[in-house]
Amino acid sequence: MKPTLASGPWPRLQRAWDVRAACNFMGGGAGTGLIMASFAGALMGQPWLASACLGLALVGFGLTMVFFEIGRPWRSLNVFLHPQTSWMTREGVVAVPLFGSGAIALAAEWLGWREAAITALALTSLLAVGFLYCQARILRAAKGIPTWRNPALTPYILITGLTEGAGLFAAFHPSAAAAVLALLLLRFVAWRHYRRALGQSGAPEASLDVLDRLARRLLIGGHVLPALLLGAALLLPQWPVLAVLGGLLAAIFGLYAKLVLITRAARTQGFAIPRTPVRGRGSSRQAASRPGWASR
Repeated sequence: MKPTLASGPWPRLQRAWDVRAACNFMGGGAGTGLIMASFAGALMGQPWLASACLGLALVGFGLTMVFFEIGRPWRSLNVFLHPQTSWMTREGVVAVPLFGSGAIALAAEWLGWREAAITALALTSLLAVGFLYCQARILRAAKGIPTWRNPALTPYILITGLTEGAGLFAAFHPSAAAAVLALLLLRFVAWRHYRRALGQSGAPEASLDVLDRLARRLLIGGHVLPALLLGAALLLPQWPVLAVLGGLLAAIFGLYAKLVLITRAARTQGFAIPRTPVRGRGSSRQAASRPGWASR
């Protein structure tokens, strides 16, 4: 339904970004987190070829979904022309060397060139940090969406990306259970801080309702249950499947939260006239307020 003048004051769910755009943040966050986890594992002598390959594939999947979302896909090449203008442009610019260095790391590891592979993987991990940061700033730059522009969203996007990646890495290496458990705690704190900041900034009530329903699911399925499984895996190392399940749950619910944040909790600001203008001489007066004027 097209917006009308009458609906102008009321926040509306944005329609510019759909599930395909959400897939970019889902695949990009989990993929870059998995690349960083693979590098950490490589430093500890763990196999990383399969996990790093999956990480690059997830990032590529997210970018591909954005490519198909564009009305004229080949115009997406224009994103490389002005990297100083937007964080979306910087994301695309960082993606090129990310895939290049990642391909070199995978090829070197496959050929048995260990030192070269680790060096290339270190560079890939550094670029993955930049890519994830660009994604967080893309949302922050959407000034018309209160749930995206809040500064508290940036640390949450960074931490949940790391948590999702570590959770997926635990599926390859259950010994990463302790790291995933620590990141789960950080993600919970970041989420609580983000939700509190939204309440203080006066975000649309409909968006807060969606996030509150999400919070209950995220608490149980994305934090409590994975934490219990990961804690049990640390106490019972002979049951590595517990760490695998805990890591996958942490990753899946992190991806689900981003899907909801992009597609269902993103309402526009709406507008209000706080003071009524007066013709000729005289001062303006306080406009009659309506309950929930800018937050419905």
